[in-house]
Amino acid sequence: MYHHWMAVWTGLKARWELLRREPDAGYSTETVLVTALLVVAALAIIAIIIAKVTAKANGISL
Repeated sequence: MYHHWMAVWTGLKARWELLRREPDAGYSTETVLVTALLVVAALAIIAIIIAKVTAKANGISL
C-alpha cells in the first residue's frame, strides 16, 4: 500500500513540475479535476436520494 502512495506522490510531483514550467498546461488539468469533483458530488447526491427513497419504500406497510 505504501508503494502505491509513493507512486501517486511521485506522479503528482512530476505533474506539478511540468505545470510550473508550462503554466498554460494547467488549464486542462484544472478542467479535468473540476469535472471529476462534480462527478463525485453527483454520485454522492444520487446515493443519498436512492437511500432515502429505499428507506421510504421499505417503511410502507401493505
